[in-house]
Amino acid sequence: MKLKVLTINIHKGKSLLNLQNTMQGIRECIRHSTPDIAFIQEFQEKNTHLNIKPPTSSPDTFSQDLFSHWHYGKNVDSLNGHHGNLILSKFSQVKGLNYDISAYRFEKRGLLHSVILLNKNGINMPIHCFCVHLALLQNGRTRQLNSILSHIEKLTHGQPTIVAGDFNDWFKQVSHHMKRAGFEEVFEVLTGKVAKTFPSIYPIFAMDRIYVRDFKVQTVSLLKDTSNISDHLGIVAELEAK
Repeated sequence: MKLKVLTINIHKGKSLLNLQNTMQGIRECIRHSTPDIAFIQEFQEKNTHLNIKPPTSSPDTFSQDLFSHWHYGKNVDSLNGHHGNLILSKFSQVKGLNYDISAYRFEKRGLLHSVILLNKNGINMPIHCFCVHLALLQNGRTRQLNSILSHIEKLTHGQPTIVAGDFNDWFKQVSHHMKRAGFEEVFEVLTGKVAKTFPSIYPIFAMDRIYVRDFKVQTVSLLKDTSNISDHLGIVAELEAK
């Protein structure tokens, strides 16, 4: 059972310097990558700001002709709208909850959970998917990882699991926590190190990750053509369920 997975922080659908709306470009980039599941961070589900025209698409509009199912979790309310995490799937999707894992009052974060159902020999095989966007400060990220792993332990019952998103891992500490819970990072598996994804125009920091459990990693790549539509590069991985 093979699966192609993508993750990208889309910078609220704005270009690197916030000069233009990039949602159409992001849609086309995802279309060309042909993922089965996409994990999106900073999806601006609603925006009424006059300087952003047209308004950022709704999940329904954004996923049209690309994915059959979507699950949006609102994390941040603002005067102009709200944004959060989004999981898109070509397969049947059971929507879970969006867990509040905020470490600070000034920085709202969520852990969005969905169960993707793959049909294997006439039987639905559940794949637990978690979309994350962690805090900017190390102490907050440590607390969030403890909360994330606690949720995973309670929800997955040992079933195959994917955790993807923007980990803001400036000091490369996240993998230590994830490995203790049985997870592997897709780039680390095949190249020996996590991929540099931020800033997109000249990547220096390895912010974005895809962690998997009970999957064999077949290929990994960076979405380098996303450098002009977001401040993060995207990551794509081809997986095979064990």
